[in-house]
Amino acid sequence: MISKATIDKIFSTIRVEEIIGEYVQLKRAGSNLKGLSPFHEEKSPSFIVSPSKQIWKDFSSGKGGTAISFLMEIEGFTYPEALRHAAKKYGIEIEEDRREISEAEKQSQTEKELLYKIHEVANQFFQDQIQTEEGRNVGYAYFRERELRADIIEKFQLGYAPEQKDAFTQYALEKGYTKDLLEKAGLAIFPENSPNGVDRFRDRVIFPIHSFSGRVLGFGGRILKNNIKTAKYLNSPETEIYHKSNVLYGLNHSKQAISRHNLCLLVEGYMDVIALHQAGIENVVSSSGTALTVEQIKLIKRLTENVTILFDGDSAGIKASFRSIDMLLSEGMNIRVLLFPDGDDPDSFSRKHPQEKVERFIREAATDFIDFKAEILLKEAAGDPIKKAEAIRDIIKSVGFVQNALKQEVYVKEVAGKFALSEQSLFNELHLQQQLQKQHTTPAPKPSTSPVKLVKVDEQPTESISPLYVLEEKLVELMLKYGDRLVERTDDDQQSYQISVIEEIIGHLEEDECEIQSPLNEKIIAEIKDGIRSNQLRSGKFFLSLMDEEISGRIATALVEPYENSDWSKHQIFFSKEEDLVPKIVSDVIYRHKREYIVKLIHDLKHSLSNDDDSEEVYKKIITLNQLRKTLDEKLFRIL
Repeated sequence: MISKATIDKIFSTIRVEEIIGEYVQLKRAGSNLKGLSPFHEEKSPSFIVSPSKQIWKDFSSGKGGTAISFLMEIEGFTYPEALRHAAKKYGIEIEEDRREISEAEKQSQTEKELLYKIHEVANQFFQDQIQTEEGRNVGYAYFRERELRADIIEKFQLGYAPEQKDAFTQYALEKGYTKDLLEKAGLAIFPENSPNGVDRFRDRVIFPIHSFSGRVLGFGGRILKNNIKTAKYLNSPETEIYHKSNVLYGLNHSKQAISRHNLCLLVEGYMDVIALHQAGIENVVSSSGTALTVEQIKLIKRLTENVTILFDGDSAGIKASFRSIDMLLSEGMNIRVLLFPDGDDPDSFSRKHPQEKVERFIREAATDFIDFKAEILLKEAAGDPIKKAEAIRDIIKSVGFVQNALKQEVYVKEVAGKFALSEQSLFNELHLQQQLQKQHTTPAPKPSTSPVKLVKVDEQPTESISPLYVLEEKLVELMLKYGDRLVERTDDDQQSYQISVIEEIIGHLEEDECEIQSPLNEKIIAEIKDGIRSNQLRSGKFFLSLMDEEISGRIATALVEPYENSDWSKHQIFFSKEEDLVPKIVSDVIYRHKREYIVKLIHDLKHSLSNDDDSEEVYKKIITLNQLRKTLDEKLFRIL
């Protein structure tokens, strides 16, 4: 268990904008930072980070909270895992609570956590093996042959799986890990003829595959012997923690550089990523030999919308790139493509030339996708007019994937100029392809088995939000934002006194025995009342430390404003802010809430009467409540 002192130190040290900045490209918006939601597809940024309050709010999904809750949400961390990750990032030493862990806590260690743990163990095992005699002669020798420096080998945690068929399996079993876990992790196989188990990775150099935050999810292994008939590369199978379509190799090392350069270089293999890092070019990732997926593109889009695809020029890779281009365009990315000279790939080219030349070549030789496709397809057409027309149709098909209408028009004009064609004919072709695409992607409506019922517009049911609920939400928001603020009040004898916002609102709710409308508000109010009993005023910051997902989102909603006012003072226009009017707002909302609660009571009493019920007592209550409502109307200037 992590000690309370360590948890407090973590919360006081970490910066929400730094943690989130590794996952989301944030831009300054007044005193806040703004970016696209990492949880919900959107075109206009509604994800807000408040450095001053150290909280975030995603207005598209409704989620919000602290840096720790963000890590839990985006990485699927448990609370302790998120704390340990943050502590490692900020160099905070973890102090363990010495109390004995209960059986319930031991059982709470999920299979997912064990999978992460066994991958950490395997990763360390493979790294240690490279230091053995066999590892140095085979694995380390291969990396040195590829001219990798020792610091790069260490940075990417490269390792070696020994030739012995069960080396890791026996090592893990001796440490107490089960056969079932090793199988589920994809690290060992237990066939009938080898009940003691067989390592999945044997006699290969190992490339660990990390998550966005740096946790080991799986491995890629390259065989070094040419006389063995097996796949050159072997990857971990799909597991509960490793889904290859959701992972980009090298992203954990490259995310900050991608955000800083506002550009992602997309390459094909592990060694391409590693070699470019060694050359000083770090804004690079790989799809690890698999076809690019929408999930992988979304990972990149959190950090930048600009992608340059680097290919080594072989025909199979070029054809595969066409599909990647269309997918990137459909996700709103800006794309450039670069083909290396014959015989070169990013790995070999970066080893031949200094960093400045490599960077300049990538910058200057990269072309937009139209020029790239035109060069490749027209070379294949070789003057054949029919093939040339097909090539142009293929390019226009890619333009059709561009989401922005203005960009589409610019690209069509570019194609028209390049091939001396009329813009109108290209727009006609674009429209035709879009219509065909809709026919292929839109499912036919299912025939209805029930008679069609026509409903008039004025018969449509409409949802209405209770004014009482809205005012209750505002009371809770005021307690969360300004709960410990003291406000000046005057009693019946005209004597001045001070009272905190929390105490005044809780006093109102208890005096009128108000029934709380929302279960979440009930939970927050119960915590505030507990605080009062222990002489503690629990406002927003207290609740953030509870790590309750629902409450964190509610706090973030209360504390983070989606919009900020411009500085109107430069135009000699001045107006008050909410924080300047807290005493008046609190009393006003209390009166309004009191009035709406009275209206609810009157409504409930009227409905409790049956047609033949003539209860005098109930009518007296209704009359009394109506008089109270009128008194409140006067206070609120609602009398006409």
